Amino acid sequence: MQNALAAAGYPSRVLVACSGGPDSLALAAVAAYFARRGHVDGRPISVAGVVVDHQLQPGSAEVAAEAASVLRELGISPVEVRTVTVASTGFGPEAAARDARHAALEAAADDLGSEAILLGHTLDDQAEQVLLGLARGSGTRSLAGMRPARERLLRPFLGLRRSETLEICDVEELSPWHDPSNADPSFARSRTRVEVMPVLEEKLGPGVAESLARTAAILQQDADFLEDLAQQTYLSLVNRTPDGAWLPEDAVRDLAPALRFRVIAKAAADVGGQQPGYGRLQAAEALLRRRGSAGPVELPGHVSVYRLSLSDLEQDRGAAPSDPAPIGPREAARCGKLVFRHQKSAQQ
Repeated sequence: MQNALAAAGYPSRVLVACSGGPDSLALAAVAAYFARRGHVDGRPISVAGVVVDHQLQPGSAEVAAEAASVLRELGISPVEVRTVTVASTGFGPEAAARDARHAALEAAADDLGSEAILLGHTLDDQAEQVLLGLARGSGTRSLAGMRPARERLLRPFLGLRRSETLEICDVEELSPWHDPSNADPSFARSRTRVEVMPVLEEKLGPGVAESLARTAAILQQDADFLEDLAQQTYLSLVNRTPDGAWLPEDAVRDLAPALRFRVIAKAAADVGGQQPGYGRLQAAEALLRRRGSAGPVELPGHVSVYRLSLSDLEQDRGAAPSDPAPIGPREAARCGKLVFRHQKSAQQ
């Protein structure tokens, strides 16, 4: 806890998110200890609390109210219950619930003037995240798992096992709520937790969770490096237009594959799209091997990407008479640009 706050620059006002479960309740107990002391390593601190009611289970309001009551008994103040409506996003119920929860946490932090939001994710959560990413064939960013710190979000317990948070609750004489969805086999994460991880520990020996979490820590460094390099490369290549953006085809084709895919994904996001899956990125990247105008390839978030060859562009505008060395039709067909447009923006 102290290390996480120190790494974040010792925020003086923090918000602890609590569901009433063992992990977040243990985190709240530790945060309350520092709140009662009034400082961390001599730096002043105050702790507020928030409980998010997702309204996904019968009796969720009562569970949220009980969790808020426990936080107040621990000495955390103020404590709020935020009720959210989980809307379908097309990425599954877990992702939709997470998006709604994070939006509520950010809003609560804004309203309470909190500089950091404490989340109770543990090493076990991190291991499950990496394992799910492997099973889905995800890339580096997904396999890097959850970050100890991302903007205002802090995860001080990423180095603790779930069993240790239960011990904290026992020591503090707290009775955590156990979410029944954590054992629901209809959720992939629940199956990973209840069925897959125990088998891996049994067959491969202890330490599997720690190894998976260590993999995430290593990949976070790689992902950060590639992300920074891709961002610099994208900014050096992008040409923005009123209705989208385009990239010079030759320059994109010459990039290393790891950068090429990331630059294409950044262009899609830049015009208002969502992160494309690997299959869609492959389809967009394949346009670089076409001759003549090609596409469009549809990417998530209503983005279309297509290739415009230089020969088509010259037909549209006419070749400049002052060009000292006009490009022949064959060469022009192999040159062009990769164009990204948001369909809704194009319709306006």
